[in-house]
Amino acid sequence: MTDTQPSTEPSGSTASLENLLHETRSFPPSPEFAAQANAQPGSYEEARANRPEFWAKQARELVTWKTPFTETLDWSGAPVARWFADGTLNAAYNAVDRHVENGLGDRVALHFEGEPGDTRSITYAELQREVARAANALAALGVTVGDRVVIYLPLLVESVVAMLACARLGAPHSVVFGGFSADALRSRIADAEATLVITADGGYRRGAPSALKPAVDEAIAPREGDSETTVRHVLVVRRTEQEVAWTEGRDVWWHEALEAADTFHEPAWVEAEHPLFILYTSGTTGKPKGILHTTGGYLTQVAYTHKNVFDLKPETDVYWCTADIGWVTGHSYVVYGPLLNGATQVLYEGTPDTPHRGRWWELIEKYKVSILYTAPTAIRTCMKWGEDIPGQFDLSSLRVLGSVGEPINPEAWMWYRRVIGADRTPIVDTWWQTETGGIMISPLPGVTAAKPGSAQVPLPGIAADVVDDEANPVPDGGGGYLVLTEPWPAMLRGIWGDLERYKETYWSRFEGLYFAGDGAKKDEDGDIWLLGRVDDVMNVSGHRLSTTEIESALVSHDIVAEAAVVGANDETTGQAVVAFVILRGEHANRASDAEGAAQVQEELRSHVAKEIGPIAKPRKILVVAELPKTRSGKIMRRLLRDVAENRAVGDATTLADSSVMDLISAGLNAPSAANED
Repeated sequence: MTDTQPSTEPSGSTASLENLLHETRSFPPSPEFAAQANAQPGSYEEARANRPEFWAKQARELVTWKTPFTETLDWSGAPVARWFADGTLNAAYNAVDRHVENGLGDRVALHFEGEPGDTRSITYAELQREVARAANALAALGVTVGDRVVIYLPLLVESVVAMLACARLGAPHSVVFGGFSADALRSRIADAEATLVITADGGYRRGAPSALKPAVDEAIAPREGDSETTVRHVLVVRRTEQEVAWTEGRDVWWHEALEAADTFHEPAWVEAEHPLFILYTSGTTGKPKGILHTTGGYLTQVAYTHKNVFDLKPETDVYWCTADIGWVTGHSYVVYGPLLNGATQVLYEGTPDTPHRGRWWELIEKYKVSILYTAPTAIRTCMKWGEDIPGQFDLSSLRVLGSVGEPINPEAWMWYRRVIGADRTPIVDTWWQTETGGIMISPLPGVTAAKPGSAQVPLPGIAADVVDDEANPVPDGGGGYLVLTEPWPAMLRGIWGDLERYKETYWSRFEGLYFAGDGAKKDEDGDIWLLGRVDDVMNVSGHRLSTTEIESALVSHDIVAEAAVVGANDETTGQAVVAFVILRGEHANRASDAEGAAQVQEELRSHVAKEIGPIAKPRKILVVAELPKTRSGKIMRRLLRDVAENRAVGDATTLADSSVMDLISAGLNAPSAANED
């Protein structure tokens, strides 16, 4: 899954993209797992026979409708789809109330674990009361159907309640990740014309309280030359007990508003195409890009994919997706998908290394988590820390592991399976985007023979392909551009307030095809491998090289825990490969002096040449302690490219630790003994 804006004009051709890595390992499901799996092999054929009817069946089985729909798909307004348009429903009712009505009110919906160690378990019946109170509190502050509400919170129970309360009112929410700056928040509030902001005094991060409300105050404060804010009220969750500035008449405490509210609230029954949320994608420049998702089709696809991709058994499973709700993964696979399916899940406020590096594994042991969904970045970080840390905890409850966020290199995949999954758990490597709303390409546990590093095949009901510059499907073994060829229920309905930008960004590269902005290849079996963003494909002496494949080659070496590769301008070759690597713990000191660094560089350059070919050898390899990552765990290769090309480093405000760039810059500019052939 990616959150960045696709390039609408990829440079060069991917027709010659090398088919570099060859994966022969395969892990078929055990007969025992296959026998109990939710997913069935026949689903693919059923969906191919009649894709709209396949999705209509899922919509009827997995979603409760106030007014049943009679029309499934209207594509006459392409590229804007309408799914189940004449049906009415409510997202919060589907996520909470219907489970209580069906006698599941005592089932735990959320096991919350705060970073300081405070805990709270909330049942579906308790969640229903909280959501009803919050909806009444929002209504008392003037929020009505169609109003936009910005949510700027840590990962708390109140965050989930706030999203569901908005959905209950038919008020589209726009969640802004709590790590974003006041300026980023301001632009999103302005673009959505939000009338209410829900925030907190702060949250806990790495053992200390981190303030949030000051950023809201700054974001909505008057500025010369700007129009007046549309925000009428700020609703504040008390989390850290920090002192906060207070504007009487505008600011309201969450706990006071909910205490005064009734526990009954009739949901707003909205049409299936009613806006559910706007989510602004990260990594773009200029005006923020608000991805619009509507209700019926989105709920259908996230419920179906959550149930089948993770093989969810809601009666017995404990599910944990480590994403924050500020990202689409948190929307689809923390809030809506799991709750629609009646799941019990873990919410963890903090970071994986607070107060110790075994925190995640400790929580899996404590709550007997059976399904874990996390990012390759986190997996590689845990690899770097060493397998002795998870080895201290009982992880035997795990039965399905998932990966999301970027392509996972085969060696990290194998480590994940072996160390975390005890060589027995299926791994679902999922590809999707903020824009797609739900998972699009993934193995199905119990059906698919999983292949390390490959997302493999489109899910039933999804039509995807890899095409060349002329939009012709590439043969098996070929590389090109990943496209989606048919509409899908959870697809974005546009960019908020800018239909032309939507068409230009996603539909102008190939006529009639959604261009995802990612390069991809098909292997000899026809399985799809994601190669990262098109602008992460380098042209070295006329050869098209994928940064992802070179990173995978580096990480396949025993001493490397994590790698990031960028293309730097080169007068001779057009672009040159520059790599940044983190060494595994026991090898970290090998590059502590110039001689050791030179030995490591030459060893790794030779390894890449052996794995891929001499053309892919990095011109320079820098051993670093950390890589620049956003708070959601994405590596910001743009900043590494700035360093590699000796430019001033661009905006680093979304990094989890901006000082990382200073250390990297200093290291790259130091003398190197590497051979630069």
